[in-house]
This record gives sequence, structure tokens and C-alpha cells, in this order.
Amino acid sequence: MKAFNIKTVLGALTLAAMVSSCAISYPIAVKSNKSIKEGRASVKVIFGIPPMNSDLSIKTAAENGGITKIATVDFLVESKALGFVAKYTTIVTGE
Repeated sequence: MKAFNIKTVLGALTLAAMVSSCAISYPIAVKSNKSIKEGRASVKVIFGIPPMNSDLSIKTAAENGGITKIATVDFLVESKALGFVAKYTTIVTGE
């Protein structure tokens, strides 16, 4: 039986870590309004540095979805490439 080549194993593990991703959602607020529409405000962060004019506010997410009465607010964090690239999203639902 042939032994594993350590370079091959390390290379495969590195590649798997670079293309793997993770997403975490945090509920922020819940009200009794109906949840018909959804609005999002997102920003992509590379090496922990956000763009200069990034806006993740609840107001912007509601405006993007045409929402005037907010039902729920969630915050989503998606991480890729060992955490070097991340996407932060505020999600607002309502009517």
C-alpha cells in the first residue's frame, strides 16, 4: 500500500480551507407587523477593511425593499477564504 504524500495532503487541506464558507445569522428585532417584503443592505469586506461609504443600516435595508412598517431585522455574516473575505448583510422584512 502506498503511503500518503504529506505535500498532497497539506495542499488538499489548504484548498479546502480556502474555498470553504460559513454563514451566521443574528436576529436583531421582531415586531408584530406582517412580513410581506424583504430589503437588504450588504457590504463586502476584504482583509477586514470595509469600503469607505458602506451602509448597513436598518433604514437603508428597509428603503431597498420598499418597507415602511418593519416586522423583523436580521444580521447575516458570510465568511469565505479563511475569513479573508466576508459579506455583512442587514435583512429587514415587513410591509
